[in-house]
Amino acid sequence: QVQLVESGGGLVQAGGSLRLSCAISGRAFSLSSLAWFRQAPGKEREFVARIGWYGGNTDYTDSVKGRFTISSDDTWSTVSLQINSLKPEDTAVYSCAASARWSSRDSEYEYWGQGTQVTVSS
Repeated sequence: QVQLVESGGGLVQAGGSLRLSCAISGRAFSLSSLAWFRQAPGKEREFVARIGWYGGNTDYTDSVKGRFTISSDDTWSTVSLQINSLKPEDTAVYSCAASARWSSRDSEYEYWGQGTQVTVSS
């Protein structure tokens, strides 16, 4: 089992920044990727970014490229999402997820955190 706990969400004005964190514990050695997804009200959950457990390769959805950065600490106990130049359309519940696969599909992520709310005011 893997446990994920997000933190760092909040209310911010457009153009501002936030740093989301995902604390990882449990049998993390079985993982291949850690990702962030988001779900806005009335919309389907969408992939935001992922980072590879081995090698640290990263991938982003087009709408966040150049604004969001996913990273991990040296011990892979925390994966962070730095969010800059926030837009109102970034408002959503952001969740971290872990998978034994290298994937951007939420159906392939076995472990999920509880989510953290990000609200961007215009």
